[in-house]
Order: sequence, then structure tokens, then C-alpha cells
Amino acid sequence: MNQQTPAKQTPAKPSLQDLLLRVLRIAASTVAIVELLRSHWTGGVLASMAWLLFTQVERSRGSADEHTRNESS
Repeated sequence: MNQQTPAKQTPAKPSLQDLLLRVLRIAASTVAIVELLRSHWTGGVLASMAWLLFTQVERSRGSADEHTRNESS
């Protein structure tokens, strides 16, 4: 009866690109909200579009990373 302890996995550190993308996404959403509250529609819409773009890029990078992890297993 050999009981093995489960291997503890340390969470992977996010890459610099991931951190920058997250910062850009948060900044774009904040700017969008502030601009729309100020009734600056053009700036709010453009910042919202930037936030949407950053969100889609982040999701596609996440699915690509997941795809490469599944292939390497």
C-alpha cells in the first residue's frame, strides 16, 4: 500500500505579452466607461471597440495555448 501524494503544480507565470494584453484590456474598458459617462460618444465607442478587440485577441491566444498543450500531451 504505497500512497503517493499528488504532484503539486505551481501556477505558470503569465508571460509579458499576457500581462500587457491584460493591462491594455483593462485600460480600454476603463476609458470606454469614463468617456461614455462624459457623453463623449466617439471616444467611448472607439475605446469599446479597442476593448472588444483586446478581449478577442486574449481569447484566441488562450485557445491557441490550450490547443498546443493538448497536442503536446
